[in-house]
Amino acid sequence: MSLLTSLIKASTQFQTALEKRPEAAGEKQAGKTSGPAAPEQPASPTDDRFTRSTLESPDLATLKSRKLSVTDYKQTVGQDLAFVRETLRHKLAEYGMHPATSINVARDDSGNIQLDGKLPEAKRAQIEQDLNHNKGFREAFSRLSVNEPTLHFVDNALKLNRAYGVNNSLLDTMVSDNQQFNGLQDLVHRYDTLRKSVGAEQVEAAGQRKHYAFSFNTRA
Repeated sequence: MSLLTSLIKASTQFQTALEKRPEAAGEKQAGKTSGPAAPEQPASPTDDRFTRSTLESPDLATLKSRKLSVTDYKQTVGQDLAFVRETLRHKLAEYGMHPATSINVARDDSGNIQLDGKLPEAKRAQIEQDLNHNKGFREAFSRLSVNEPTLHFVDNALKLNRAYGVNNSLLDTMVSDNQQFNGLQDLVHRYDTLRKSVGAEQVEAAGQRKHYAFSFNTRA
């Protein structure tokens, strides 16, 4: 249940951050009026902050999210994953490294590939240089750095919904009513926008690292 608790807490923090600006604007406008404030509506017994707070019912929002083509998203991401894994496998073999060598691949602030792992420094530097000169590898890794975190979020949110009936309000916000505009890149763009809008603290709370890293082991 730790995964469920963590995601529920993270989504609640996301939703709270997204609601701050509208609430603040409403309070400011209310201060300008001279009439008595309208009585606050009591919370419904079934009120759930994890559910999308719009005119659209939770059931409709969930149905819309469940129509996402997760299988297609996984195929797209899987192609880049396979290419990155195969390239790293060949590089280890090329430099005579043990096939069970574990390495981590990331990008620095300039977008350059960085390699880390139990490698001799000279060979690590050579492989790192080769990867930075490999345009196909750099492009595939760049796509993974945005596509895989989004897919991970969407896939986990849908699994939790099916297993526990938990609606993720952030996912509902990301999904368009028109399925034509729910491609992987559409979701990537909306997810990135939402992450930026709520700030770094909420991003960390959701378990999403600022910098993407890829761990590799040829026997994995």
